[in-house]
Amino acid sequence: MTKVDSPIMELYEPINTLKSVAPDVWIVDGPLVWMRYLGLKLPFPTRMTVVRLASGRLFLHSPTVLTPSLQAALDEIGTVAHLISPNCLHYAHVAAWSAAYPHAETWASPGVEQRAHSKHITVSFTRALGESAAEEWQNDLGQLVIHGSRILEEVVFFHKCTKTLILTDLIENFELAKINPPYRRLVALSGAADPDGKAPLDMRWTFAGRKELAREGVIRMLAWKPERVILSHGRWYRERGTEEVLRAFRGVL
Repeated sequence: MTKVDSPIMELYEPINTLKSVAPDVWIVDGPLVWMRYLGLKLPFPTRMTVVRLASGRLFLHSPTVLTPSLQAALDEIGTVAHLISPNCLHYAHVAAWSAAYPHAETWASPGVEQRAHSKHITVSFTRALGESAAEEWQNDLGQLVIHGSRILEEVVFFHKCTKTLILTDLIENFELAKINPPYRRLVALSGAADPDGKAPLDMRWTFAGRKELAREGVIRMLAWKPERVILSHGRWYRERGTEEVLRAFRGVL
């Protein structure tokens, strides 16, 4: 792994590069972004998931930075057709991808349009994600919305053929060895540190009094019996997916 220029965090090199996970499933590790946690700005590594549907069209979950080499690599494996905002915090690069692929559908998660407007970020969505999989990918992907949080509702996906669960912020799993102080201690206090990664503390607080809503969604995720779990932030789980979901969501189960 290569450290970023500033003494903050090691990235999952190489970044902006397609990496195979399973047949028709890839990830792209991206650069750092800065997000607020308990009033402080913290660095987050980013990750996009790419699924090639049976139609040959590409489903891009939480698009990261668009680069010419990444665009060329994607064009070699399929047609970029679906740009997915899985929750209201993951949308920043959708506009750039939409400009590069004007015929691709842009899919809005609950609340993302209001969030983008409040941040004065211009992004246009053509479709809305719902409680069940869209017709365009219903044979390839399972889909559900996890409710209960007062700040965001996350849309989660399950690639049926490879039993791959695709999450965003519901589990974060930061490797402390890759983080330099003082951020390391803050991440540890958040409860989102490997090997016991889960939603960070500030997000878990937003489920107070509404955990039964989240529990329903987690039970449905467990029914998929995932073998691997891809996350947007930190080390993802190459195996024992169902066990990791049970562990990470023990607070709502």
